[in-house]
Amino acid sequence: MHWWNRQPANARPSSKIMPSSLEQLLDSNGRILAPRGHWVIDEARALDMVVRDAMQEAGLAADSAGVKITGSQGQHLTIDVCETDAVDTAGAFLLVRMELAWLAAGGTAEWKCQDRARLSLINRVRAALTDDEPEMIRREQSFIEEIGETVIGIGKDARALLAMLGSVIVELGQTVRAPGSFRTAAVINQIEYAGMRAVPIVVLMSFLVGGIVAQQGAFQLRFFGAEIFTIDLVGILALRELSLLLTAIMLAGRSGSAITAEIGSMKMREEIDALRVIGMDPINVLVLPRVIALVIVLPLLTFVAGMATLMGAMITLWVYSNIEPIVFVTKLHEAIDFSSLFSGLFKAPFMALIIALIACTEGMAVKGSAESLGRRTTASVVKSIFMVIVVDGVFAIFYAAIDF
Repeated sequence: MHWWNRQPANARPSSKIMPSSLEQLLDSNGRILAPRGHWVIDEARALDMVVRDAMQEAGLAADSAGVKITGSQGQHLTIDVCETDAVDTAGAFLLVRMELAWLAAGGTAEWKCQDRARLSLINRVRAALTDDEPEMIRREQSFIEEIGETVIGIGKDARALLAMLGSVIVELGQTVRAPGSFRTAAVINQIEYAGMRAVPIVVLMSFLVGGIVAQQGAFQLRFFGAEIFTIDLVGILALRELSLLLTAIMLAGRSGSAITAEIGSMKMREEIDALRVIGMDPINVLVLPRVIALVIVLPLLTFVAGMATLMGAMITLWVYSNIEPIVFVTKLHEAIDFSSLFSGLFKAPFMALIIALIACTEGMAVKGSAESLGRRTTASVVKSIFMVIVVDGVFAIFYAAIDF
């Protein structure tokens, strides 16, 4: 058994008090670290050098690229903070950083402390580091391992999404039993933001897409003398697929990202924890109004987008192919019926529900850094657009199976 004492941080030749130090012990069970004194932010710079020296002596050589393993694989590390006079976030960060380096080197680690408050601080620092910081050591993985991690990640995302859906259903049931808890003002505010303010961009985008599809269709069908059938093409495509798909993607990029950013910012500022402290359910306050608003808004926007698409196609064919509006309307009436319209509108609430659930789930998963917020917002948009396309494909197969 061997003991040695690191040079105390902030030590001076005339000083009789050693405010902080790091003692190490080697025994049959492995290595023991025993911080002494005050591990606080005032001494963080000196303590950082102390910890770096200890890491090098333990076989963990730190450099600018991270931590290079030179030893300590399979050894056990015990960090004893029972005799430490004071530990704040800065001191806990230094010790947790060494613990993570030791674990990444293949060793095992444990903490020895009877102070629950101190252990809680250490656990919070560890959670922040493991979530927001990159791994100090990145081991090369095989293709099979990467596939496995991807599958596990998909499973975790699906479970989080189902958990959010279950919470929304439970909260909706409680709202039905107690209508006074329904937040009408919040729902109306979200409808105004996600619906009314999105109308101009949705109309413009749909009008232009309708004109482009009509022009391309007329150009290609002209070679077969079937230019008039461009009206059938645009009518069916706009009402059954195009208007809904483009509007849902626009909603995912515009409103979905905004929802994730709003909830994520509240999570970073601990406003969601404050809601729980004062006895309010974040699902009822934040999630349910947004879900209901998007479910109401997307079918309405889809209808508006469909009309704008047909308008753009009608004007384009009038200018490009000399097909007058009265002819367009007559031929369109023959080509479509209410089933063409409702086949698109029926899919809209399901897509809106998925967009809202993904946006809220990603927002609730934001941690304490701006990097985490950016990652979650990006993931929200990508996952929402992907799921919108998947759901549209599922409905296309279903409609073909029932001949709808």
